[in-house]
Amino acid sequence: QVQLVESGGGLVQAGGSLRLSCAASGRTFSSYKLGWFRQAPGNEREFVAAITGHGTSTYYADSVKGRFTISRDNAKNTVNLQMNSLKPEDTADYYCAADPSGVLRRQPTGYAYWGRGTQVTVSS
Repeated sequence: QVQLVESGGGLVQAGGSLRLSCAASGRTFSSYKLGWFRQAPGNEREFVAAITGHGTSTYYADSVKGRFTISRDNAKNTVNLQMNSLKPEDTADYYCAADPSGVLRRQPTGYAYWGRGTQVTVSS
């Protein structure tokens, strides 16, 4: 069982940056792949980025590639999402997700555990 709590959301102007963090419980944190997803009002939840258990591989949605960076610190049981060059279309609730499967997936069904989300608003 893994519990996830996101933080770091807020309001930022277009072109600005935010850093989201997700704190996880559990003694086997490094055995879980981690992902970030987002959901805007009226839209389906969409994949943003994912990282393997030891951080050796990452995977990004095309819409954020080159602007967002996912990283993890297994000693602190945290995963971060550095978001630069933010655009109004990045506005959404952002969710952290974890799964014991090692395969990086973009489908929400590929993740068993979810946080409650943190809101990001990018103004134009």
